[in-house]
Amino acid sequence: MKKLESSFKNMVISLTSISIVLAGLLAFVYMKTKEPIAQAERQKQESAIRVVVPEFNNNPTEEKFKVEIADGDSLTVFPAKQDEKTVGFAIEANTQKGFSGEIKIMVGFDNDGVIKNFSVLKHAETPGLGAKMQEWFSNTERPNQNVINRKWNSDIKVKKDGGEIDAITAATITSRAFIDAFNRAYAAYNKVMETESQEQEIADEQNQDLN
Repeated sequence: MKKLESSFKNMVISLTSISIVLAGLLAFVYMKTKEPIAQAERQKQESAIRVVVPEFNNNPTEEKFKVEIADGDSLTVFPAKQDEKTVGFAIEANTQKGFSGEIKIMVGFDNDGVIKNFSVLKHAETPGLGAKMQEWFSNTERPNQNVINRKWNSDIKVKKDGGEIDAITAATITSRAFIDAFNRAYAAYNKVMETESQEQEIADEQNQDLN
């Protein structure tokens, strides 16, 4: 068998062949893992919804919709209903202001704008510091940390920024990011309630015209 000469052309052919094989392998792995990963994400999402809103008997993931907030981004809203009556909303919100990047949470509101619960879905914060978000901000024994059962408003901040929320010790940036994600969720909740109010006004006017 004749040995291939070492030349630029042969090097290009070899590298191209290797790249094609690697690309094929990556595509194969992606196709094999795509659905299991998506299914795991859905299960995590559905579990979080059940944790953060009042009891419901609809399927919020089938009735989800997007809401655009002031910064131009859109958040996903999952309506929770009991016998066709809305009892609350789970809102998936994120922020890019974390110390190590994106933080994603699921926040549950009742119809009065009260936080029923929250679940941290994703973060890359420092273990032992920023990773304490779930525990720290749901501590019922420390009201200045706890955000559950609190009626949210856009003025809520950490104490270092003039607010009333105690930041996680040695993790102020993470705490600010967590609050930012909550504020984004609250903005989406307000948009939903405004839309529902407008729709109800239109329905009332139409009923009056019929009468």
